[in-house]
Amino acid sequence: MQIEYALGALEAVLFASGEPMEMERLAEAIAVDSETIRRLADLLTEQYDKRNSGLQLIQLGNALQLTTRADYAEPIRSALEVRRNTPLSNAALETLTVIAYNQPVTKGFVERVRGVDSSSVVNTLTERGLLEEAGRIEVPGRPITYRTTAQFLRCFGLQSLNDLPPLPNDAEPTMFDLQLETSMDTEESIHEAIGAEQENLETIESDSHEDFGSDAQ
Repeated sequence: MQIEYALGALEAVLFASGEPMEMERLAEAIAVDSETIRRLADLLTEQYDKRNSGLQLIQLGNALQLTTRADYAEPIRSALEVRRNTPLSNAALETLTVIAYNQPVTKGFVERVRGVDSSSVVNTLTERGLLEEAGRIEVPGRPITYRTTAQFLRCFGLQSLNDLPPLPNDAEPTMFDLQLETSMDTEESIHEAIGAEQENLETIESDSHEDFGSDAQ
């Protein structure tokens, strides 16, 4: 296969897809090996950069995607009359941070870390394509877990989750930590309830003895 044809085929497939595509799948579609796909991607990137093309090839993990350059966002927006995306709120950024560093996690985990209800924030981020469902945990209720998407990586200029900046410390709780904490809180609540019940019984018994003494007099 001629290199020009393979290069054109790669560009055509990525353009038609519009979404990130795994290199293995691209290799299968173009009938070449994965290493050839990598060389073609480098060559295509070089061509785009050399002529300052409005297109660019980006790598997201082991996938490739053809996108427009940020330099041309304004004329694209004007031509398509695309409204400016609403900036992410602080709550959304907090939620993304919790999930990105601990994924996959449940809504309950996010709420335990943030200390507030986060269901609507998680739902909104899922609708915007920054989060996606990652299966269920085999525990009572089988809660849904969530993880970040390729769009999340693209929006924050990351190639993979390994590019996330390090946390300021190692104190970020894990899902196991929160489950253990929940169990301890539940056990403590049970003991408190038993203690309160015993105090009530002792008070009732004491009152009964006093009443009996008064009647005897």
